[in-house]
Amino acid sequence: MGCLLALLAGFAPRVALVLIWIFSNLVDRAFDGFLVPLLGLIVFPYATLFYVLAYNPVTGVGGWGWAFVVLGFIFDIGHWAGGGVTGRQRYASA
Repeated sequence: MGCLLALLAGFAPRVALVLIWIFSNLVDRAFDGFLVPLLGLIVFPYATLFYVLAYNPVTGVGGWGWAFVVLGFIFDIGHWAGGGVTGRQRYASA
């Protein structure tokens, strides 16, 4: 099941995060409220997903956990930047 989640997270992090939110308590453990994970789901899905997976209820997010969260943030920034480049190319060719 873990490999299926990893494959799904690579292609559709929002879907993977929603499935984790529905079928487990990992998101509720990592975040206190409802608003921050919802905003993370919309704006930074990779970073939010990696934070949820790296969170430990006893110690929080440790050194390697933060490295994965930063990696997720870089993926999110790449997603946003790549979408902008594609949109500009589409607009220029039309």
